[in-house]
Amino acid sequence: MRVFVTGATGYVGRAVAEAFRRRGHRVTGLARSAENGRALAAREIEPALGDMKDPASYAAAAGTADVLIHCAAEYTADYEALDRRTVDAFLTLAATGPKTRTVLYTSGVWQYGATGPEPIDETSARAGTPLTPWRGAQEDRVLASGGLVIRPGCVYGGAGGLTGLWFSGAHDGGAAPIVGDGANRWAVVHADDLGMLYALAAESGLRGELFNATDRSRATAREMAEAASRAAGKGGKTATLSLPEAEKRYGALARGLALDQHVDSAKARRLLGWNPCFDGFCDDAPRYHAAWMAARGA
Repeated sequence: MRVFVTGATGYVGRAVAEAFRRRGHRVTGLARSAENGRALAAREIEPALGDMKDPASYAAAAGTADVLIHCAAEYTADYEALDRRTVDAFLTLAATGPKTRTVLYTSGVWQYGATGPEPIDETSARAGTPLTPWRGAQEDRVLASGGLVIRPGCVYGGAGGLTGLWFSGAHDGGAAPIVGDGANRWAVVHADDLGMLYALAAESGLRGELFNATDRSRATAREMAEAASRAAGKGGKTATLSLPEAEKRYGALARGLALDQHVDSAKARRLLGWNPCFDGFCDDAPRYHAAWMAARGA
């Protein structure tokens, strides 16, 4: 298949693009600079210079693809508008031309809101209070077109994702930061497992389906932060932040960090044969810390 990926130079998009390439697909990634384009080419991913702000800049490259994957997230005041513009462009491409194209949209488990200790699955996709309400409308548009929606958990591994907040806090402040008492549990997934799920979903031929992407680990936020602190050489020391303190430091992200979630991904295992290889963050925290340090050039 020919695959086009936005955000291929970012954390999630890189894992997704590389998963497709490992499976022999021809992958093109959107790059905003020649430097980013060279980084993609070094990973056997064809760069397409362009910008989400201008869909015409990448229309020719995306128009040759069988699968259009939106992984980019630009956390600015334009986030919602750019996201909608990209989905508009992808859905238009998917609806035109002689070939059938599949759109994959990246959402997130924070759309479920706080679930508590009982597991929740895709049948309750609209039951909770989403942290990003407008994203639900984007999901619905993609699903109605026959596209696929992926809701990843908090992604770890490699350059770090949200788990990098613990490492950076430990190095810069001597303790890994926790929002609240840390008794809450995150729904998490390793970046490589996540990339594999995208590839399996695209190859499945399924249409109009939403999939959760989480592993089976159930460590608390405090247990994970302590593991990160030990890996960073800080002896498990953590620092507790109140929600207002966390909002000053992290903005709207703080509400997600405080969520208590149990999100089930049995549907992906059942329909796609997806079986996460990684068992959670805590057991291999030193390796994830080493990867995070290497990604920083340390």
